[in-house]
Formats: sequence, structure tokens, C-alpha cells
Amino acid sequence: MSPLRPVGPLRTRRTPLRRLATATAVATAATALLLGTLGAPVTAAPDPGGPSGVRENGAGDGRRHACVSSRPPHRGPALDVLRIAQRAKTEMDLKSVILRVSVDGREVVTSALGASMTGVPARPDMHFRNGNIAISYMGTALLRLVDQGKADLDEPVSRWLPDLPDADRITLRMLGSSTTGLVDYVRQPAFQAAVGADPFRQWTADELVEISTSEDRLYAPGTNWNYSHANFVLLGAALEKISGLRLDRLLQREVMGPLGLRETRNSSTPDIPTPVLHAFSADRGPYEESTFWNPSWTTAPGAVQTTDICDLERSASAIGSGELLSEPAYREFTDPGTVGLGTPTADCPATVCIAQTEKTHYGMGVLVLGDWISQHPLFFGYSASMAYLPSERISIAVSTTEGPAAVDGHSAHVIAQRIAAALTPDHPIPDFG
Repeated sequence: MSPLRPVGPLRTRRTPLRRLATATAVATAATALLLGTLGAPVTAAPDPGGPSGVRENGAGDGRRHACVSSRPPHRGPALDVLRIAQRAKTEMDLKSVILRVSVDGREVVTSALGASMTGVPARPDMHFRNGNIAISYMGTALLRLVDQGKADLDEPVSRWLPDLPDADRITLRMLGSSTTGLVDYVRQPAFQAAVGADPFRQWTADELVEISTSEDRLYAPGTNWNYSHANFVLLGAALEKISGLRLDRLLQREVMGPLGLRETRNSSTPDIPTPVLHAFSADRGPYEESTFWNPSWTTAPGAVQTTDICDLERSASAIGSGELLSEPAYREFTDPGTVGLGTPTADCPATVCIAQTEKTHYGMGVLVLGDWISQHPLFFGYSASMAYLPSERISIAVSTTEGPAAVDGHSAHVIAQRIAAALTPDHPIPDFG
């Protein structure tokens, strides 16, 4: 059995088991032209007591609207976006493409193409795996605790995680920016084989951390960069100790609640709330349903989430703009000291210790890709992408599922890149690394 692929920003060659789940400015003239074709703002948070699956339209009229497709466009940027999605669906053999794009808080287009499963059309309100989008919530929650004076980024985690090896040398900053030197358990052959053999297995945080901490460090803490899922499992545990709350409750209090993310929630089991966007994968060889394969290993317990496309687009704008953060915290969010790290060594090749540059680098749970703030998870047939361009206030959210001959890579993110190139040719979304 070939090794599984790591989650997150890493991109490697295709294998039969292809992958595992990984300063706002005034709108410019180009944005103003886009806004001329759009409707009411969509960024206002909903009333927590209202019905499920709906949000206020932001116009202040109190009306509530479901996450549904916008009217079919006949011209303009909305039609351009849909044509990009339609071409990509065919080219990449995608079973479904769900997307939502907004500019300055106003909807450009919301649409769903293809099928969830045979005879069941995909819909914008269908739920899918959130993957490492939740890590951007964890980074935001950490920095909110810093803003509140409850944590210090450069404090050793020995106060919170005394049993972690080298806890006196590892800081919260290192956990959040993935610079501890811990190997990624997802890359370990024994782990890959175990997940491939039993994708329904429930993994514990202790099991996952043990895999990484039992291996030699790739480098001294804080001196290099590599993506390791273990960092975020540990960050979740530290956040619980700092706040005195379960991680799911902390994220709800600090992030999902304030942003009105009603359809984003923790999953303590592999279940997905209805309506479900089903996924299918050839990662184990045959093309098979993977919807309810267990995502317990993907990040910290309490941050294993599902969402819908409207919440994903809302997250792109709110997380990408630092809506919940102070200005100093937002600067840490977009560059916590990773720029200049990512040096290949004998123990850490260039595909693992990826160069962190001003143009493309890892932040505090997000990717800075050129002028965009982004995340793009993968998990057994599911792909998603959120991207936000602060200078133009453009938000892009895409979710895809695979057909039997799906092309390799982050298909949702590729679509987001193509949409960005069409809407803002001067601001492309570059690849990471």
C-alpha cells in the first residue's frame, strides 16, 4: 500500500492513497465596478435564536435568508465565475463544485454544480468537512486570548503542557506557527498504513502526539519551519488549559459565535449534519464513498468541524481581515515570525522544510499567498478553499468533491486561484512554496 498524502498546504506527487485531510483597505476602482452588479451586503451575523441554516442579509431589515443559489447570471463577473467553475468541473472530473464569492460584503454569486450522490443535486446549504479551516479559528482564538491578557505568545507551554518533551523551549507562538520541529505524524508510514487499513478508526490526541514526539525533532524549536499536525493538536490542548473551556466551546465563544457561523460546528463523531455533501475517493484504490470516514486524526479534538459554503465565505472575509483581532494581533496573525524560515537540511528536505518568504508563508493558522489570506483543506474526496484579498475586500469560498477520474491536487483551491485571476488579474493567488 502506497503512503497517504499529508493534509494542509503540502503538495506532493499522486499515489493510490493520494492525500489526507491539511489589513483591510478601501475598495479600489475595480472593486467598485464589481459592486455595481451586486445586491445587498451579506456579512451581518444572524440572531442565534433563529432557525437553522439562515442568516440576516445585512441590510438591516431583519429578514432572514437561506444559503441558496443566487439567480442565474447572464453577464458580468458572476457569469465569469460560473464559467470557470463549470470548466474546472469537467476538466478535473469533479462530482460537485459549490462556491460563493463576495466583494465588499456583497454577494457576487452563490452556486452549486453537479451532484452530492446519484440523483441528489449538490446544494449550497450542504455540509462538508472543514479541515484546517478550523486551524485558522484556533489561531484567531489564541490571539484573542492574547488581546484579553490571558496568554503571551512567547510564554513556554510548560505552564499548560508540562508533560510535553521540551515544553520549556516551546512557546505558544511556535505551536500556532508550526515551528516546533515536531515531525508530522501524517507523514509516518505506520500511521498512513493504519488509516488506510481502517479509515473509520477513532484516534485520540494522545495517540497522535505520541507518534510525533517519539521521533527525533527535525530542528531546534523556533529555528525552522515545517507543517506538522501535532502542533495543532497540542495547541488545542493548550487553549483548553488557558481558557478553562473545552476547545469546541472556546471556538464557539471566541470565533463562530461572534461571526455568526451557525452552520460550522464540531464533530465528535464522523457524522455530518444534514443536508450532507457526500464525498467519494479513490485514495485506497477503488472509487468508494468516503463521506463518513473518521476525521478524528486531522486536528485537535473540538476543532474537527463541518461547515457550509456561506459560513466558509463569511470565514474568508472575517478571518482574512482580522475582524476579531486588534491591529497588533492581526500583524502577528499574518506573520508570527515565519518569514525567512524554511531551510532544507539533511533531516528536513525542501518538500518538508518549505521556504517561508514575504510572498508566501505560513501565519498563525493561515497561509499568506501573495496579497491573499487563505486556507485550503483536503480530506478523502473533499477539497475546500477560502481566500480573502484585503485590498479589494474580495472573498472566495469553494468546495469540491471528486469524480472517479479526478485530477490530483487541491481542486477547490485551483478553482479559487482561477476565480481570483479573473476578478483581479493584478492580484493572483500564488502556490505555497
